[in-house]
Amino acid sequence: MVPYEVALTAVFVEGFVFVGLTMLGIRQWLARAIPASIKLATGVGIGLYLTIIGLAYSAGIGLITGAQSTPLELAGCVAADQVDGVCPGSVKMRSPTMWIGIFCGGVLTVMLMLYRVKGAIIIGILLVSIISWPRPTSVTYFPYTETGNSAFDFFKQVVTFHPIGKILAVQQWNISEHAGQWGLAFITFLYVDILDCTGTLYSMARFCGVIDERTQDFENSSIAYSVDALGISIGSLMGCPPVTAYIESGAGISEGGKTGLTAMFSGICFFIAIFFAPIFASIPPWATGCTLVIVGSLMATSAKDINWRYLGDSIPAFLTIAVMPFTYSIAYGLIAGICSYILINGTVWLVELASGGRIVPPNKDEKEHWTWRLEGGLLPPWVKRLASGKKDFWRSDPETMGVSEPHSGGSSAHDDKEFVTDKRAS
Repeated sequence: MVPYEVALTAVFVEGFVFVGLTMLGIRQWLARAIPASIKLATGVGIGLYLTIIGLAYSAGIGLITGAQSTPLELAGCVAADQVDGVCPGSVKMRSPTMWIGIFCGGVLTVMLMLYRVKGAIIIGILLVSIISWPRPTSVTYFPYTETGNSAFDFFKQVVTFHPIGKILAVQQWNISEHAGQWGLAFITFLYVDILDCTGTLYSMARFCGVIDERTQDFENSSIAYSVDALGISIGSLMGCPPVTAYIESGAGISEGGKTGLTAMFSGICFFIAIFFAPIFASIPPWATGCTLVIVGSLMATSAKDINWRYLGDSIPAFLTIAVMPFTYSIAYGLIAGICSYILINGTVWLVELASGGRIVPPNKDEKEHWTWRLEGGLLPPWVKRLASGKKDFWRSDPETMGVSEPHSGGSSAHDDKEFVTDKRAS
């Protein structure tokens, strides 16, 4: 076991390692170098991941639950009727909170979205929450139990603030006695966070349509990855495990939030929410469960663009989609997809090489082209300009003006202007 304090120290260091990888363009290159089908499948897998969260008891409407004879089964009963966490057949689909979530948080939200009503998702969540707050009802979030009474007492405070106690006191900087455990925590957090955050940010960028198909990157990606990396280190000072971009961001994107201005207002709202914690902490999970399912369905549309014609592309893509929700991990899904892609296509390449090109799959010409030599190379443009001795390395070269550089590293406002001009021209 890794001591909690040692793990937090590893998290702190890991965040700054992320910053270094981002400034060198390695994280951006990784996102661009992943095969196209796996990148598309990542968005679909995250959509199914959101769906299973929205359908489960812990953060959703409680439509599914774990079982003994099968991994999952239909649920939908009240907690009092569960036997060893499983709903007996006679009481399935009887939970009133589940039906409130389905019709008021799901069907109503979909209808509002069909008619392009702004704030449809918020309307659905607020409606279900307001219905669930009164106590003398069968759908209340505050039942007359010890837990319910405690939650209701906190809810009645409406406005509150708890000051942060000690900072840095939870970390253990002398790791001489736990060097091996610290290294284990560091490596584990490193590879999981790289895959998790990279997959999430890239999928969210593709979901909102800002991926440049030429460079397979999105504008100011270095800033986005750096903010995520710094958030990891700052969070560790507060005693938190690695913080990262959440897949629930898809709900905001589906409402039209696709710019930095949206992120700034979201940050302001999060700050305000600190003081209104009793209200926001009292939003029941069945109010947000169907929202996650709806966002998951929107993200699943990328499946149509996956190359299903060639097994070397389709099998890794399918494994990426399937493993993410079933293992409850974005990182494991990406690991399954990338490893299977290397194994399948690497074996095909070796067989073709050994046979002198005589043994190849009949439809190999339908395989998507892949190369690690992506446009722009591994290092971001600003690093190349700095290495060449250019003093104002943050500015693009005069000979590249009018031609968009890949946005894998730092870029100036002028670069962004040229990038937008090129997109409009094309």
